[in-house]
Amino acid sequence: MAVIGVGIDVCDIERFGESLTRTPALRERLFTPAEATRPLASLAARFAAKEAMAKALGAPRGMHWHDAEVVSEDSGRPLLVIRDSVLARADELGVAHVHLSLSHDAGIASAVVVLES
Repeated sequence: MAVIGVGIDVCDIERFGESLTRTPALRERLFTPAEATRPLASLAARFAAKEAMAKALGAPRGMHWHDAEVVSEDSGRPLLVIRDSVLARADELGVAHVHLSLSHDAGIASAVVVLES
């Protein structure tokens, strides 16, 4: 296995919440129905994960927010489920494994994505 891409993103939770309040349609545009019900800190971390995924893929145009979904295993471990536009780019690059780490503390949410062949 080789590392194909790494992406990291941070998100100010309060500012992200203000954006969601100011633009209610943003929640629906950024998140799948399952993600949209999460608490604010979790949403900010999921937004950071999607941004980190885009960075790891080289930030290609035409990717859709719903094509990268953060789900949790029973253990609580987060996973990125990718489909359609995100999956197509990952396949182009030869991605076989997607690793995700999320965190939120002190008003900041963060995510790291590592892509391996």
